[in-house]
Amino acid sequence: MPLKAELDAFRSEFMSNAPAEIREAMTSADMELAASGIARRAIKAGDPAPDFRLPDARGGHVRLRELLAKGPIVVSFYRGGWCPYCNLELRALQNALPAIKRLGAELVAISPQTPDESLSTAEKNELAFPVLSDVGSVTAKAYGIAFDLAEELRPIYTRFGHALPDKNGDDSWVLPIPATYVIDTNGIVVLAFVDVDYRNRLEPAEIISALGCLRNERCPAAARA
Repeated sequence: MPLKAELDAFRSEFMSNAPAEIREAMTSADMELAASGIARRAIKAGDPAPDFRLPDARGGHVRLRELLAKGPIVVSFYRGGWCPYCNLELRALQNALPAIKRLGAELVAISPQTPDESLSTAEKNELAFPVLSDVGSVTAKAYGIAFDLAEELRPIYTRFGHALPDKNGDDSWVLPIPATYVIDTNGIVVLAFVDVDYRNRLEPAEIISALGCLRNERCPAAARA
């Protein structure tokens, strides 16, 4: 099943069961975030990818520059393991991992969660790729995709057990808008998917297509936003 079909099915079920006041608060926050212009300011195809060095879920560190010395990199920013849409995406990426590796690329996922929370996410979804912790959202800010969660959503998240200070290890309520980047060995973004609607994610098939173009050295930089 395509990832979009899974995301749409979950969205439909959630919205049909959520109280009206929660649906209204989410819709209002979505419109406010879209109007902020954050997607237009994010790193795009053709831009150099900001370097990062982040802790993984098992006590090590991963640096983008070092990974790029071995081949192209797929970087997926997600909100956290508490987000059901993120878990659907992470599992879809895991299913695509063999194809990504066959094309000589590596995959990493980044969230603002603490390493302990990232480890739980990796274990729950049986992920075989690095899950990195961007505590303080320093890397998300460098990519232009970090935002402050709307005030009206904070008590709702807390009610559902998703208080971000508990998950992320700081006092902020900062999240990344979901984004996926394919980066070539020169450190240039060749595919950028950035969407203010966290229920939309890039299909893994598009990642595979972009990596195939890189392998054949005939793929122009392309952006989706």
